Amino acid sequence: MYGWESIAFVHMVSAMIDRIASMNPVTGAPAAIQVQAIKKVFNDKKHGSRTAVDNVSFDVYPGEIFGLLGPNGAGKTTALRVLATLLKPTSGTAKLNGFDIVKQPSEVRGSIGFLSGDMGLYGRLTPREVLRFFADLNRLPNAAARVDETIDRFGIASFANSKIDKFSTGMKQKVAIARAMLCDPPILILDEPTSGLDVPAARAIEDAILDARKRGKCIVFSTHVMEEAEYLCDRIAVINDGKIRIIGTMDELREATGKQRLREIFVDLLGLGEGGR
Repeated sequence: MYGWESIAFVHMVSAMIDRIASMNPVTGAPAAIQVQAIKKVFNDKKHGSRTAVDNVSFDVYPGEIFGLLGPNGAGKTTALRVLATLLKPTSGTAKLNGFDIVKQPSEVRGSIGFLSGDMGLYGRLTPREVLRFFADLNRLPNAAARVDETIDRFGIASFANSKIDKFSTGMKQKVAIARAMLCDPPILILDEPTSGLDVPAARAIEDAILDARKRGKCIVFSTHVMEEAEYLCDRIAVINDGKIRIIGTMDELREATGKQRLREIFVDLLGLGEGGR
C-alpha cells in the first residue's frame, strides 16, 4: 500500500510542477496554449519522409502576442495548422484553452479564430454573407448586429455586399481576418494577417490585434515583416528546419545574440550574416 501511495504522491507532485511551469511567471495566469513536443512528418513515396516540425514546444498566455518567425519552409505554417487541428501531429500534442488537439479537436476549433495563408473564402458570396454564415454556424447571439459591427470595425463596409471573387488580395485579407475575429474567440492563430495589405490597411489590422491583446486574447502570429513582429509581439520564437532556435522577449533576444534590431537577430540566428556566408 505504501508503494502505491508513493507513486500517487510522485504523480501529484509532477502534475503540480507541470501546472506551475505552464503559468505566466509575471501574472501567474495559466497558459492558454501549451505546445508539447509536437512533431510532424510528411511521407512521400518518391522523396521519402520529411520532418516539417521537429519536437516543438512553447506556451502562450492570455493577453500575449507570440510571434512565430522563420524563412519559407521553416515549419511555421505547418505548426500553426497542427495547432488549428487541420493537421494531426505525428507525435506530441498541444492544449488550447484546456482542450487537447488530438483528443478534443472539435472543442479546440470552438476556442480559436484561425487565419490561414490561403484564406479559404467563398468567391460567390459577399463579405456580409460569409460573416453571417459563420455567425449562424457558431450560433452567435445577435448575429446581424455583430456582423454589422465587424464590417465597420475592419473597414469593409464599402464592399460588404459585393462578390468576393472580384476582390483584390488586400480586400480578401480584410474579410478573412474579420471572419477569424467575428466570434470573439479566446485564442487567435494568425498566419501572416497583413500579407497583401497596404500600409493603412495593415495598420488597421495591427490595431485590431493590439486591441485583442488588451481584451486578454491569446494570439499566435506569424509574419515575414520583421518590423511588424518587433512592434506587435511580446515574445518571439524563431523556427528553422522545423526546430525552435530561440524563444524570448526582444530584450532577451538582444542579449542572446548581441544584435539590436529583429532583422539582425533573425539573420544571425539563421547563420546568414557575415560569418554564415
